[in-house]
Order: sequence, then C-alpha cells, then structure tokens
Amino acid sequence: MCFRLTPSRRGGCSLLFCHTHICRFQHTHADRSSVPRRASRPPSSASNPTQAKVGKGREKSRVSLEAFAPLRYEALFLLFVVFITSICVQHIFSPSLFRHYCIFQILFPYFSRLFSPRRHALAKCWSLQSASHYPSLVHTHVESRVVVVASVFASEAISIEYLALEEGVKEICGLLQEFRQPSVDQTRIWQQLQRCSQFPDFNNYLTFILCRAEGHSVEVRQAAGLLLKNNLKTNYQAIAPAYQHYIKAELLPCLGSSDRNIRATVGTVISVVVQQVHVQGWPEIFQAIAQCLDSNDYNHMEGALDALSKICEDMPVELDSDVPGLSDRPINVFLPRLLQFFSSQHATLRKLALGTVNQFIVSLPTALFINMDNYLQGLFSLADDPAPEVRKLVCAALVELLEVQPNFLQPHMRNVIEYMLQANQDADEEVALESCEFWSAFCEARCSPDLLREFLPRLITILLTNMAYADDDEALVDADDDENGPDRDQDLKPRFHQSRVHGADGGNEEDEEDDDIINSWNLRKCSAAGLDILSTVFGDELLPVLMPLVQANLSQPTDAAWKQREAAVLALGAVAEGCINGLLPHLTQIVAFLVPLLEDKRPLVRSITCWTLSRYSKWIVQAVGHPDGHAQFDKVLTGLLRRILDSNKRVQEAACSAFATLEEEAAEELAPRLELILQHLMFAFGKYQRRNLRILYDAIGTLADAVGSELNEVKYLEILMPPLINKWQQLPDSDKDLFPLLECFTSIAQALGPGFTHYAEPVFVRCINLIRTQEIAKADPARAGVAYDKEFIVCSLDLLSGLAEGLGSSIESLVSRSDLRDLLLQCCADDAADVRQSALALLGDLAKACAVHLQPHLPDFLNLAAKQLQGSEVKDNVSVANNACWAIGEVAVKVRQEISPVVMNVITCLVPILTSSEGLNKSLLENSAITLGRLGWVCPELVAPHMDHFMLAWCHALRSIRDDVEKEDAFRGLCAMVRLNPGGAVNAFVPMCEAIGSWHEIRSPDLRSEIAQVLHGYKQLLSGVTWDQCIAALDPPLREKLIKKYQI
Repeated sequence: MCFRLTPSRRGGCSLLFCHTHICRFQHTHADRSSVPRRASRPPSSASNPTQAKVGKGREKSRVSLEAFAPLRYEALFLLFVVFITSICVQHIFSPSLFRHYCIFQILFPYFSRLFSPRRHALAKCWSLQSASHYPSLVHTHVESRVVVVASVFASEAISIEYLALEEGVKEICGLLQEFRQPSVDQTRIWQQLQRCSQFPDFNNYLTFILCRAEGHSVEVRQAAGLLLKNNLKTNYQAIAPAYQHYIKAELLPCLGSSDRNIRATVGTVISVVVQQVHVQGWPEIFQAIAQCLDSNDYNHMEGALDALSKICEDMPVELDSDVPGLSDRPINVFLPRLLQFFSSQHATLRKLALGTVNQFIVSLPTALFINMDNYLQGLFSLADDPAPEVRKLVCAALVELLEVQPNFLQPHMRNVIEYMLQANQDADEEVALESCEFWSAFCEARCSPDLLREFLPRLITILLTNMAYADDDEALVDADDDENGPDRDQDLKPRFHQSRVHGADGGNEEDEEDDDIINSWNLRKCSAAGLDILSTVFGDELLPVLMPLVQANLSQPTDAAWKQREAAVLALGAVAEGCINGLLPHLTQIVAFLVPLLEDKRPLVRSITCWTLSRYSKWIVQAVGHPDGHAQFDKVLTGLLRRILDSNKRVQEAACSAFATLEEEAAEELAPRLELILQHLMFAFGKYQRRNLRILYDAIGTLADAVGSELNEVKYLEILMPPLINKWQQLPDSDKDLFPLLECFTSIAQALGPGFTHYAEPVFVRCINLIRTQEIAKADPARAGVAYDKEFIVCSLDLLSGLAEGLGSSIESLVSRSDLRDLLLQCCADDAADVRQSALALLGDLAKACAVHLQPHLPDFLNLAAKQLQGSEVKDNVSVANNACWAIGEVAVKVRQEISPVVMNVITCLVPILTSSEGLNKSLLENSAITLGRLGWVCPELVAPHMDHFMLAWCHALRSIRDDVEKEDAFRGLCAMVRLNPGGAVNAFVPMCEAIGSWHEIRSPDLRSEIAQVLHGYKQLLSGVTWDQCIAALDPPLREKLIKKYQI
C-alpha cells in the first residue's frame, strides 16, 4: 500500500493515490473480496453520520489524464525512461516499490500508446509479486525524484485513485487466517507478521482489511484490527502523519458497521488512537460519536457507545477538559445523551450507557455532580431491568458510590440495602456477586451500623446460603485431585520472593488468599469475606443469628448435605477474629467439633477444616496453660500433621498452610514435639509434587524460625537435612524450584547458627556461582548459558545474609576466598530495586560479621547506600531505603571513624525522612532514628553542631523503638552529642525526656549512668525556675518515672 504527499498548486500537499477526503472505495461493490481499483465519490453525510466532517465540501470530479492534452507524449516517454532507468540502475526492489508500481499504473495508458507490443508486454510484467522476490533498501533520494516527477501530473482538478494491491491484501489475510489455526507453526506466522510490520504502510493495509475487506471473514478482519491496535499502541507516534490521517478517517465510517464484532474492534482501535493523541488531538471523533448517538440507527448508536465507553475507561479525566475545536467539554456533551439511553428499548445500549457513566463516579466531574439526581433516578429505574448485565452494572454503581461518594446514597440507604438484599439472591450469579460486594463496602465506608442492624438476620442467612459451593464451582472439578496425578502447568502459579527487610514489622505484607482452592473470585468467597468484615463491625451481635444456622448445617448427617456442612465450617472461620469474645468461652467445644471433620470423607470439608482451625491458632496456643489446654493443642497439631500426609493434593496444601500458621503462634511449644513434626514433614517431602513442595518448604522454614536453636540437635538434623541436601544437589542452577529451597535454607541457617557450619561451604559457593552466572546472563545470556532472572540473585543474596547472620564471624574464611565483595558492589548498584534491597541487607550483615572484608570498597558501598536515601528514591522504594539506612548504621558501629567522610551526606538525607509529614513507613523512621544516633555516637563532633535541626523529630521517632541493642546505640549517640552541644537539645527537652521515658528497662549499666548524667546536667544548666517549668511540662506519670529512676 503506498501513500505519498505531493505538492499541490496552492503550495500545500495532497495525498498521492489515497487522499481520504477525495478518494473513497466504492461502497456498492457486490463482492469486496477483490480489492477495487476505482473509487466513487464519498457518500453524503445524510446517509452516514460518521462522515459529516469527512470530505465535507471537498467532493471533486474525476478528471482523467486526457486533460493534459498540451503535454507531449515525448515528455511522457522521457518520464518513463527516467523511471525505469532509476529502478534498474539503483536496484530499487523493495516493499516501497509499490510507489513506483502505482505511478506506473497511472501512466500506463499513455505508455501503451508509445511503445511497441514488446515494450508493452515488458511493462505489464511489472508487478508487486515479482518485485517481492527482490527485497532491497530503497534509495530515498531516487524514489523522491520519481514521485516528484509524477506529481507534475497531479493537479487539483485530478482525483488520483487509491490503489491497494490485491496480492498484498490476500497475503496478509492469508497469514492472519493461518495464524488462527492451532495446528500451524504460529511462531513462524507471527514472525512473518512482525516483518511485515516494518513496512511503513503495513498499518494501512490492516486498516483496509478491518474496515473494507468485506469479502474476507469477520474473524480475519478482527485479527487485522487487533494487530493494528497493538501496533498503534506501541508505535503510533512513529507513523507518518499522512498514514495517521488515513487510519483515523477510515475508522470513523466503521463505527456503524453492520457487523457487531467489527464495530467492537473498531471501537477498541479508536480508543487506542485517542490514548495516543489525547482528546485534543482528535476532536473530530467526538463530533462523529455525538452524531452517531443522535442518529436513531442502532448500529451507529451501539458502535459509538462502545467506542465511547472504552475511551472513558481509559481516560475519564481528560473528557472533563476543554478541547480546542469543540464548543463544550466532551463530558458535558455526552452525559445528557448517556442518561437518555438508560431508557432505551435495547439492553445493549442501556448497558453501554450505564457502564460509561459509571466510569466517572470516582473523578465526579461537575457534569455528573449536577446531574446526580437524574443519574440516581436512572439507576433506580434500571434496578429491575430484565437484562442481568444491566442489573450487574446497577449494583456496581451503587457499590462504587458507597465507596467514594456515600453521602449521595445516604437519603436512599434503606431502599438501597433492601435492593441489595434482593440482588444478593439474584438467579444470575454475576449480579449476586456484584451486589455481595456492597456489604464489605458498607463496613469500609464507616457508615453507621444502625442503618444495617435491622437487616442482619436476613443478610446473614443469605450470606451463609451463598457460602455453599455452587454446582458449577470450578473447585468441584478437581476436588478429588489425587496425589498421584501430575501437577498441571496452570497449578504452578508464579511465585515471587520477598526480599529481606531489616527492621520491618512483618505485618505490612498482604497474606496470600487463605482459601486458595481456586484463584477466581466468586460468590462463595465474596460472601465469606463479607461475613468476616461484618464480624469486625458488629462483633458478637452476629452470634445469636449465625450460630443456630451453623449448628443446623453441621447437624445434617447425610452425605448429600456436605456442602452445607462445609459452608458452616467456613462461616466459623470467617468470624473467628471479629466474634472471638463471644466464641472464646466455647473454644473447647468448637475445636472438639472441628477435629473429627479433619477425617471427613469429602476432601473439601477436610481442607476447609484445616483453614478454620488455623484461624483459631492464636487462642488454641494461649489455652495451653489452662486445664486440658495441652491435650487440645496436641489434638489440633496431630490432626493437621495427618492431613499433611493426606492423599488429596488440595488437602495437603491446606494442611501445610494451616500448620505454618500454627507454628508461628506456637513457637517454643513446638520444641517438645519436634521429632514427630520433622518425621511427618520429611515424609511429606518424599511424596509431594512440585506445587505442594513449595508450600512444604515454607512450613519447614517457618518451623526453623519458630524453634530457632532448638533445632540444632543431631537427631533432628539427621531427619531434616539429608532430604533437603539431596534436593539441593538434584536441582540445576536454572531451575526456579530453587527459589523456595533457597528461602528454606535461609531460615534453617539462621536457626542453626554455628550448627550450620557443616553445610555452609557448598551452600555459600553455590550462591556465589548463581549470582555470578546471573550477572553474566544480564549482559550476555548466550555466554552464561541461561536466561537472566533476577530472582536467582535476590534469593542467593538473602541466603548469604542468613549465613552471615547464623555463622557470624565464622563466615569470614568463606568470604575471604571468594569474590563476594565485588559481586555485592555490583548488586548494590543494580537497576532492580529488589536486588539492591537484598544486597544492602547483606551489606549490613557482612558489616556485623566481617567488616574488614568490605575494604577497599567501603566508601563505594557507603555512597551507594546513601544514594538510596535521596529524593524520590525514598518514596519509590521504601524497603530499599530502609535496608540502606540500617546497613549504614551497622557499618558505622563497626568501622567507627572510617565512616566520617560520608556522615554529613547521610545526615542530610536522614533529617528530611525524620521530619517528613507524608507518613513514611514506620520501620524506615525507626531505622533512620537509630542510624542517626549511631552516627552521633561514632562521630559526635560532626553531628552535634546540627542538633537543633533534627532534635525534635528525632526524639519523637526514638520513642516508638522497642528496647534492644540498636536502641541502646542510638541513645549512646544522644548522650555523646548532648555532652558536646547541650544547647542543641534545650528546645527539645520535653520530647527528649519522653524518649528517655519510653525505655521499659535499660539493661546496660553504662547507658543508664550516661542518661542520668545528661538529665542531671540539664538540671544544673536550667537551674531554678526554668528547670521547674520544664519538669512541670512533662506528663505526671512520666515525671514521676524519671524522678524515681534518675533521682532528678
């Protein structure tokens, strides 16, 4: 397909061969499979509303080249000779040859009069098909010369026809048709299409096929449209303006295509174009859409609404902006029309209009705010719409309004709740699911519980009913998944390693979905989530309604009622935390009822029982000190261990996850039972397949974290280590199953400490090799022999951190014989944030274990760490900044004065963090306070002069730090700086006293003495009235605590 801009007599440009305002393909062709070579004048705007702005006033008569009577045929002959010679001499056989071919076609009637039959035959042999066998680069200057010569014949009185090569269209359609067949080599076809996409006019061919190739199947035309969409999304700005113009002009008439699928694809492409050029770059599209909406033609209205809904989904805010060329903002133009479509007789139009308006709920433009009453009336009128997709959108709108604009629903809340209760029982599950989201939204919006309280009996009954498995639930398909059946690829969902974070609370990470039987969100899960959050709002109020229903379901003994039993167990788990005060007195009965269900014949009942027991783990462990508490704990523990060895893979997964939760709560209570636990876990290790092995690794690692050094006994290690080492040796360096195993070894190394020495060297060496290989692969995968995957680096760095933490100074010999220092420096400068995060954690751990081996790169390490604390890095990568801050502090206490060159640079970064009003991560604030104190301890002469800039914020941060060695270091820095610059803390005396009072117990006698000296020093410095005023400003409990402890 060839497009070329040529000069016109007015000094502007006209599109050679395809000017869309002049040259239109005939719309009346009976058979569009063969590409037309003649064009009719454009249809009038009356017959096609999308063309009101296209070609208006531009209709031109078609004048043949016979009009050039004064031109001598000799001139034409000369032109032909120049044309042929330029091609033959310079070998211009390329995709752009189509330009020459089109010129030739225009001039051919005249050449035929000049040449002999032999020459005529030679000219007719000139075709794209023959040229395609000689792909070579076009020499632009020759090509341009030929086109310019040809443009002599292109006056404004001439309508030069667009000529699309039938061969090109057929070839592309053939590729697209072939690509859709699963039996062919789709990679080869895709590569051919990608090569085609390098041609400048390839997107024009795709546009033509989508919009005009009616003789080809709809599927092929859609495929062309989707390929066009992807090309425009990634490369629109690189397309020539003339081609952009052609694409946009061709898309507009197809908004009203007679085929719904073509309309939908065209709408998608249009939305992508609008994303690229923005609203201001294509105002004509909105004029065309508005005219389509007003046309009363169903195809045009549906096509325009579909395109508009996609544009609004992508950029709702932009539609509420002024657009040059439009008299009003697009939202102001469209919203009244959209609201009118709420009463359309066509369900599809109602759905599209409602879905489009819903896109503006969050941004709430002025137009919607003004029309909110009309919008709500429209919603209520559609509440009982016969089309379920419309009712679903009504529910979605009410949920979103409740989340972001609850005040609008407040006057109607009673009716809305009543409607949602009905919708929650809708025969269409998607409507029921969408309405079920309302209850969670109600609680999260902090609406008054009184509004919902009277509806609780009905609501809880509905939720419990919907928590039973539906007959078509996907989980039922694999409910009897036997352990001997191989894992499917879809069972092995991607897993992502969490890089080490020092000083984190550990409560910020989102737990994986508890009921992970199937990944899709459904009515059952949504109902359970709704009951869960309702229990946190209403607490024990739910129990008088809920428990009789649960008991009734649990008491049904027949196997046919297993779904109701399962739902009752799920409900007990859902309310475990919110209703615990009311349930705790009955915990013994609950556990006694649940444990036998671990042996139920139905795998899904066994698996949900594991989950529900895990929800009560905290209180089961707390009850160990009570009478019969140990027996109850043992029943739960042994019951879960049996299910870990279940023959059903779903039950294995649920039991492993539940046991890991119990391990976290039980901790030292597990020590007397370690041998039994390890025997079960390692037996499972021999029977699990890949998916559940990953969960088992986590359970083993959690066990090591929970019992710590208790694991460091020969009898336990003989059970635990051989299977793990065997698996470690079996897995190649490129196997991603290494990730969970590396994580597991990290926990074990930390727990065993020096006891891991026997296994340390091979583990250390392999980690170094993994990092080195991946660093090579990052630059040259072929040389490395593996594809780059940063997860290998992250997991290896974290395991090395675990080794450094567990072995302490014993790791020094391993570090000294390796190139870890150089690899670590590379990782600290890596582009990937999670690599830097783990590298900085290892930097801090190595500083604690063997700081001497960080030389001679210590300044480089410190500068890289300080860089993570600057500007946007802190906000963009909080965990990286957290580890950098912690690492600098650890280095400081080891190298002391050697850190002085970077002290002021680091202080300059830490003070803005401490004084930030943006609510930064708590762990980052605490680590910043500790590191600042450590720098003040080792280099007080550098930090003390600047105390007045940070003292107030610093003391506020020190108050929230738990008692430990790091807090002791920070207060040693406080004392050292105050001794040098007591005046720097005078204005922060009260916060400083509050920070001192935050200690529960200072174990170091030296530090207690130093703090006492500081307080007595200020008593002398602020003698008399000032001291009394300062002490009086303290809260009475704090004042009494300090007077009693420090005798001030």
